[in-house]
Amino acid sequence: MIPMKLERVTEIVSGTFIGEAQGLEKEACGLESDSRRVKKGDIFAAIAGERVDGHDFVEQAFEMGAVCCFVEKEIAVKKGQYAIYVKNVIKAMLDLAAYYIKLLDVPVVAVTGSVGKTTTKDMIASVLEQKYTVLKTAGNYNTNIGMPLMVTQLTKEHDVAVLEMGMNSFGEISNLSMVAKPVIAVITNIGVAHIEMLGSRDGILKAKCEVFDGMNAHGIAVLNGDDDKLQTLEGEILQKIIWYGVKNKKGIYAQQIQNNGVESVCCTICTPKGSFDVTIAVPGEHMVMNALAATAVGLEMGLSLEQIQKGIAHFVPTKMRMNIIKTEYGLTIINDVYNANPVSMKASIDVLAQAEGRKVAILGFMGELGENEKQMHKQVGEYVGEKQIDVLISIGDMAEYYDEGAKEKGTKEIHHFQSQQVFWQEGMSLLKKGDTILIKASRSRQFEKTVEKLQGVN
Repeated sequence: MIPMKLERVTEIVSGTFIGEAQGLEKEACGLESDSRRVKKGDIFAAIAGERVDGHDFVEQAFEMGAVCCFVEKEIAVKKGQYAIYVKNVIKAMLDLAAYYIKLLDVPVVAVTGSVGKTTTKDMIASVLEQKYTVLKTAGNYNTNIGMPLMVTQLTKEHDVAVLEMGMNSFGEISNLSMVAKPVIAVITNIGVAHIEMLGSRDGILKAKCEVFDGMNAHGIAVLNGDDDKLQTLEGEILQKIIWYGVKNKKGIYAQQIQNNGVESVCCTICTPKGSFDVTIAVPGEHMVMNALAATAVGLEMGLSLEQIQKGIAHFVPTKMRMNIIKTEYGLTIINDVYNANPVSMKASIDVLAQAEGRKVAILGFMGELGENEKQMHKQVGEYVGEKQIDVLISIGDMAEYYDEGAKEKGTKEIHHFQSQQVFWQEGMSLLKKGDTILIKASRSRQFEKTVEKLQGVN
């Protein structure tokens, strides 16, 4: 963050300064909400969460070098310590981020959607990096807490920011969009993730379309033309729409898709400015959709087809998203444990189905699916059977519905374990040298622990 006097920060967040007057001349050079990660010169945002109250860690933040703290509760500060009292700490973070983006005048590409937004964000960044210096959302910093932390990492050297926007309820993406003021907004699809909170796919569409709230009429909407819900936006939004898809051949589309097992996928990408062939070094036809979105953004940002092709070819996925691991003991692991919902589950099973040798799916709970969660787990199990996966290993809550669906569709070898720990103790012997193993579950289940265990299986 460009150094900013605390007097100016106080004005930006409409706060009340606490501490000696000379502190107003102190400069902040960063923003952090985790007291353990505070660096010298940071503002520590003391967020009062459901489980942890950041106000309990204000003193620790000062010890770590915080120049100031955002607080929404009364606190006592020692001599030489400073705080800014605000009505809501998270809103203060968003206000500071909005000011900072406006100050640097860095164009923002916003990425949202039910499935694939992180991989699409990474693909877009890989493309834009062929011409620009890019800041992109790291990890899961796509919330009203995480995005301000990302925004304040912008510097004068950055040419563009690619920001992922996630949500659990109505209004969240609107807040992020009003902060970021994106010039391009990408929506990957409208699935069923978060349907428990939003009620229906129409509700999810409405929530995702909040990404346009901070855009002016000159902005660009990059939309998945294969998605039935997104197709309804034609003529309904102010912004120009660039469509991309595989089935829908208008705008930017792919043809001659060729899967290369669990190694890569090739295709020809067709655009109004010409076509090019590309190999994506990550398996799965769903990766083609990510590449199409990145192509659309690249063209709008002035890149040549050659630069876009190079950016797609050099793409490397975020950790725990379709990472292929070959162990020294002869197992091939498809590590896709970052998150899970019915659409991404089926896409990962598609990749597994193309592997050589015996195919093993280790599947865990999918969260936030609402009242139809049993049916959705069963449907994924049915898909396991339809794709002729050799072995299903289901773990934990709802996993018995995977078993039920797979059994109905003809899967012969099905094993169920109540927890990862039980699988580690009793199920490792089920695996054989030469197996290709997909591991996938919702983020809350932390199935990366099983990935680590499998890497040591002989």
